[in-house]
Amino acid sequence: MFLKNLQLHQFKNHNGSHFTFTNKVSCFVGDNGAGKTNILDAIHYLSQTKSYFNHIDSQNIQFNSDYFMLKGVFDKDGSQSEIQCNHKDGVGKNIQKNKKKYKRFSEHIGQFPIVIISPTDTNLILEGSEVRRKYLDSSIAQYKQSYLQVLIQYNKALKQRNALLKQFNHKGFFDAITLEIYDKQLLEHGSIIHKERASFLKELTPVFNHYYQEISGGNEKVGLDYNSQLNDADFSKSLNESQQKDRISTYTQIGTHKDDIAFTMNSYSIKKIGSQGQQKSFLIALKLAQFDFIKQQIGFKPILLLDDIFDKLDDNRILKLISFVDKNVFGQVFITDTHIERSEEILQKAGIKFSIFKIDKGSVNNER
Repeated sequence: MFLKNLQLHQFKNHNGSHFTFTNKVSCFVGDNGAGKTNILDAIHYLSQTKSYFNHIDSQNIQFNSDYFMLKGVFDKDGSQSEIQCNHKDGVGKNIQKNKKKYKRFSEHIGQFPIVIISPTDTNLILEGSEVRRKYLDSSIAQYKQSYLQVLIQYNKALKQRNALLKQFNHKGFFDAITLEIYDKQLLEHGSIIHKERASFLKELTPVFNHYYQEISGGNEKVGLDYNSQLNDADFSKSLNESQQKDRISTYTQIGTHKDDIAFTMNSYSIKKIGSQGQQKSFLIALKLAQFDFIKQQIGFKPILLLDDIFDKLDDNRILKLISFVDKNVFGQVFITDTHIERSEEILQKAGIKFSIFKIDKGSVNNER
């Protein structure tokens, strides 16, 4: 799979930027705030129908404008697809493939998979369980379209069940029969979600361990432990037993919406004992394992986006990452950096063909 060209119109600080990509590696170089990361985010939009950094679409419109437009042409086994994403204030967002609008955005997910490595990935370690569940779900959805539909149905049932619990509390009555309708939906969809998440993490873990050792060179034992209420309990029985607590809290206490991943090092939380370098290695290994696993499932290489990695990583980790490009582990790669000489030196040393685009204030100054 290869992204041949890309257009950004009134997207963040890009008024009108156009790119044509010919080499396997493309670097966007410029000062902080120039708009480099916004280009990666535009690619993410065209793949995932949303921003990686700001999920509120209206906040990605250029200042003093009322809409943005993104367009890209992907080549997959010689077949070209033009993907366009528009968002207009008061109208909303639409996604088109070859000028045909999708009825549901979920139909697009998984067609043009990508993996991004960004400094913001530290949120996976530092933030709450919701961030880690999103990592799980976005990974699985890129190779299994049916999973996303199940997840949508589960979240819909959960929302309706919680609304019903609030209604019971507010009006002072309880209807077990109506509640049971949503219980059945949670059981049906939640069981599938649990099975898929458990299977994904089980198969991902050895790949993750391999990449961690490659990148860090350390002897630490790292792990990805799936924490779920459904691991060792009967879902139906647990949901039944929690009914009184649910009524008091007006919130569903049992289900896959409470799942989490424990990131461990030597059996302890990496958040608590991991150094900054160990945490960086952990996150890079996690994303590379995600890339590798998706590649094996779909039969071709996703696009890889590397945001600001040369600034945030030490030389050893940078060389390890670039060596994977040289070994043809990755397909098309997009990189952002603040120093053009550094990008050139690193990529030339690796003997990789690359293009460099100089970005300044949301504009493409030149290419070389």
